[in-house]
Amino acid sequence: MIDNILDLNIFARVVHTGSMTDAAGELDLSLAVVSKRMAALEDRLGVRLLNRTTRKQSLTQEGARFHQRCIRILAEVQDAEADMTDSRTSIAGMLRVAAPRGFGRRYLSGIVAAFQRQHPALCIELSLEDAFVDLVDSAIDVALRFGNLNDSSMIARPVATGYRIMCASPGYIERHGEPLTPEDLVRHACIVYRADSTRHWVFERDGKPVTAAITPTFFCNDGDAAQAIAREGGGIFYKALWDVSADLDDGSLVRVLKQYSAPSEPLQVVYPHALHLSPRVRQFADFAIERLRAQLP
Repeated sequence: MIDNILDLNIFARVVHTGSMTDAAGELDLSLAVVSKRMAALEDRLGVRLLNRTTRKQSLTQEGARFHQRCIRILAEVQDAEADMTDSRTSIAGMLRVAAPRGFGRRYLSGIVAAFQRQHPALCIELSLEDAFVDLVDSAIDVALRFGNLNDSSMIARPVATGYRIMCASPGYIERHGEPLTPEDLVRHACIVYRADSTRHWVFERDGKPVTAAITPTFFCNDGDAAQAIAREGGGIFYKALWDVSADLDDGSLVRVLKQYSAPSEPLQVVYPHALHLSPRVRQFADFAIERLRAQLP
C-alpha cells in the first residue's frame, strides 16, 4: 500500500510539473526511478495514463480520470497525517486570495480581515478581478469562483448556489413599462455585464429553456458599475440575487419576469491542487465556506 501511495504521488507530480524530470527533482528521486515507477503503474492499471513525445506530455482520457481520483486520495492521506500532528496550528506566511470584484468587496473583504485577526502572523493579499485568472500562473492560493470547474488539476469545494434574477429601477418601469415575457426584452434597454457581448439571455420555464433576444444599451465589465446604471434607470439588469438583495430591500431595484428562472451558478472555493496543501490554505477555505454560508442571503 505504501508503494501504491508513492506511485500515486509520483504520477500527480508528473502531471503537475509537466515532466518526469521536474517531478523527479521535486521528489528528490532519480529520473530512472520516476520513469520505472510510472511504467509499472501503467502496467498494473492496464491503461496508458500519459501521451509522451520528445517535447511534451498530455493526459489520456483514462489518465485524466485517474488523476482526479489521485489528488483526492492524496489529500485525504495528508489530512489524516495532519490530524495526528500540530501542523494545522501554525498559520503564517503569505496567503493570496482571489475573487470577483463585486462579490469580493461585498462578502469576502470582511472574511479575510476576520481570518487574519485570528492569525496575526499571516499576511493576506486579496486580488479582486472579474476576468478569468489562472491560479497557477498568478500564484493564487485560493479563489472564489462562479460556475462549474473544468480543470482536473483544481480542487473545488461547493459553497452555495447562486440564483440570478432580472431587475430594473422603479423609475425605468414607470417610464417604459414592465416586460411580461422574455420576448418583450428586445423592446427594452438592457445592461450587459461581463466580458462577453451577448445579445441573448437564457431563461427556464416549466423545466424548458427559453432564449430571448435583447437590445443592449450598455456593455460594462464591472458588476457594481452596471448595477449603478440600473439603479439610475438605465435599463434591465441580469445579476445574482446575492448582489442585488440590498437594492431590492430598499426599493432601488425591483424584480421583473418573476415567473421565469435564470440558470443558476454554483459558487465554489477553488485551489490549484491538494498535494502539500499548506495549513493556511485549507483553514482559510474552511473558514470562508462557513462564513459565506452564514452571510449569503
